[in-house]
Amino acid sequence: MKTPKRLLPLIEDGLIDEVLRPLMSGKEAAVYVVRCGDELRCAKVYKEANKRSFRQAAEYQEGRKVRNSRQARAMAKGSKYGRKEQEDAWQNAEVAALFRLANAGVRVPKPYDFLDGVLLMEMIADEDGDAAPRLNDVEMEADVAREFHAFLIRQIAMMLCAGLVHGDLSEFNVLVGPDGPVIIDLPQAVDAAGNNHAFRMLERDVGNMAAYFGRFAPELKFTHYAKEMWALYEAGELQPDSELTGHFDDPEDEADVDSVLREIAEALREQERREAGRVAQDAAPSDEPPPPPWLQ
Repeated sequence: MKTPKRLLPLIEDGLIDEVLRPLMSGKEAAVYVVRCGDELRCAKVYKEANKRSFRQAAEYQEGRKVRNSRQARAMAKGSKYGRKEQEDAWQNAEVAALFRLANAGVRVPKPYDFLDGVLLMEMIADEDGDAAPRLNDVEMEADVAREFHAFLIRQIAMMLCAGLVHGDLSEFNVLVGPDGPVIIDLPQAVDAAGNNHAFRMLERDVGNMAAYFGRFAPELKFTHYAKEMWALYEAGELQPDSELTGHFDDPEDEADVDSVLREIAEALREQERREAGRVAQDAAPSDEPPPPPWLQ
């Protein structure tokens, strides 16, 4: 096939020997299968901002560090330089996340290099050497659904231990390789400690997994792993091998029985006071003169 213009610099630098075929085109990037020596790898070419359907929402950017104050000011002003810096930061976020998570043992594609808006990374293949299917294209028995769900919950917890939340996890960005699920697409990953939306995104990621696998094993829809792992994370007790149950008793959701009983008792006393007041008012002597005899 004709080599895409964006991949020419990688060929010139000897990072890629040949572009074999397009693999997919998503909301933020186009991915190609490339040959690097004897290996097949993927080259992810990020789309320009005006060609992406996934917008850089402020909630994803919150908590991300910038190189210097000049860059921060330019990004805030939205100048041409600032927009370029914002694009670079958006793309670099996935590269940094992949390296951090791969080093933490999370099952993500291994990153190799990043040049001019192109990420060169491991190709996740099936048993025949073809590109692995996405999770949403896989039918499974209940037992397999439970196994995959447990594995991905463990991966999400390991990500949180590494300080990151995927932020857009669903059955559409999980591949199923010979060794099980692999998490992909991380440019929107957020800093768990520095982003005020991190817990909500974690709940959404976990909820998406429960909803999808719950189609095959319905009991998974009623699990509460997000609150459980977040409570451990905030307490500094979450570990990659922490035992998670999927059950969580949220104190904020529990009724305060004593408080309710006190409010009921106070309401009853107030009602008694009002009733006593009405009785006393009816029994009190009137200041009006008695009616004339012919009306009595």
